Amino acid sequence: MRVSSYLFDEPYSLDGSEASVQLVLCFGNKEELLKAKAYPSLHARYPGARIVFCSTSGEIMGSRVLDGSIVVNAIHLERSAMDVHLVNVRDFDQDSFLAGQSLAAKLSSVPQLKHLLILADGSLVNGSYLVDGINSVIPQQVSVTGGLAGDGDQFRSTLVGLDNEIGEGYVVGIGFCGESIQINHASKGGWEQFGPERLITRSINNELFEINHESALDLYKRYLGPYADQLPGSALLFPLALRLPGHEQPLVRTILSIDEERKSMTFAGNVPEGAQVRFMRSNLDRIIEAANDAGQQVQPMLGSTSHRLALLVSCVGRRIVLNNRVDEEVEAVCEALGDQTTVIGFYSYGEIAPMNPHEHCKLHNQTITITTIDELM
Repeated sequence: MRVSSYLFDEPYSLDGSEASVQLVLCFGNKEELLKAKAYPSLHARYPGARIVFCSTSGEIMGSRVLDGSIVVNAIHLERSAMDVHLVNVRDFDQDSFLAGQSLAAKLSSVPQLKHLLILADGSLVNGSYLVDGINSVIPQQVSVTGGLAGDGDQFRSTLVGLDNEIGEGYVVGIGFCGESIQINHASKGGWEQFGPERLITRSINNELFEINHESALDLYKRYLGPYADQLPGSALLFPLALRLPGHEQPLVRTILSIDEERKSMTFAGNVPEGAQVRFMRSNLDRIIEAANDAGQQVQPMLGSTSHRLALLVSCVGRRIVLNNRVDEEVEAVCEALGDQTTVIGFYSYGEIAPMNPHEHCKLHNQTITITTIDELM
């Protein structure tokens, strides 16, 4: 495997290796992606590559977190193969479950499929239903990771695209296959849980109304104390731990908005009735340590090749909470993975990864997810 990462507007000279690149991942600021119209020049440079675009809430290149840029990542697989497909949720009457099913069906028949990387619109696509649709088709032994596109801290609209199709509502699936490809993944949060576990008794998709038959918003405000006056902004400091029936490990759910009239809270992911929830709070040092923990988790599983790729997808909520310490999160991952790993990625509106190896994927909030791609000799 060979990986080359650079900023789109950097000068370059052709060295003859561009024709062998099969995949180009472009993570960038939404306005820059629209302005640059990057596909024609990238296609001219990499004529044999599929070119994938994803808007972000910050770009990750090595140990740096960037803003207002487009990071280009050119990937050449030497002993493996890949296949890429695109769907738009608007073609399924906004049904993210059906969009996920359709995309997974296109890729599930690929010979020796090992891993599916998903990049999805972060505004129009319901990430929870998307992964449910994917999981209903993809065999459990095929790992699935990825993330939802971002729009800085604006939360207006996001972009995803494949080749010359880029816009809202798109979902891209990249299938990696072959005996030589090795994929590992980890997902960590670092948030501290507190208070008793309670039952969700009334919700609709990602809108929460009642916990233990009591107004969820009133209960949440009591726990926040003085921070309640700063809602909804302060909600980033206090996400919820969501434990689904039959699962021991909780997911993290970020509050996007509150509705005083409806007495409800809207989350960046579904919060189904019957699930258990606990309140959480931030500890900056622990959040950074969790990033290192995720890197340490995949490090023992890395192959022996001299070139490998690590894709980081971290939540915009973590970035906002960490503020001027955000670089420490990425540096912690780079330190754990070592110099032989090329680190790329972006800040997202949601992360996709299994909670444990050999399980179906879930939608996460406020986590950092690492996917390592390696080719064995």
